[in-house]
Amino acid sequence: MRLTVARVTENLFKQGVLMKRAGFTMIELIFVIVILGILAAVAVPKLSATRDDAKASKAATNLATYISDMGSAYTAKGAMTATDSNVNLTSDNCFGSTIGSAASAGILTITSTGASASEVACTRAFSIASKAQNIKEHNFKGTGVTY
Repeated sequence: MRLTVARVTENLFKQGVLMKRAGFTMIELIFVIVILGILAAVAVPKLSATRDDAKASKAATNLATYISDMGSAYTAKGAMTATDSNVNLTSDNCFGSTIGSAASAGILTITSTGASASEVACTRAFSIASKAQNIKEHNFKGTGVTY
């Protein structure tokens, strides 16, 4: 009788040496679940921090754009109003602005008195804006300017 690979494999199956596996064992599934749990525990705080950084960056960029828009409006018209910018500072609730007593005074004051100034994103946005020297009184009126 000639031995072939098929005949040897068949004999090993009959003897129970080789068994067909129909699925994963319970221990393999538990290891996978534990590994996924560890990865999730590490990833979730990173995603949260990234979201806060994005909010802070957005608020600081909106503030810089708002200041630029107001300066451009004052330069163009000799006066500025709250509607001279398309940027809505109140959407982030991190910064507030006030225009000088007269629209033609050319003074814009930026503060960090928003409703959510204690949020992490607003704290970071305030830090970014402070480094850029945007939290202050901006005077757009110069001497010798005629309209």
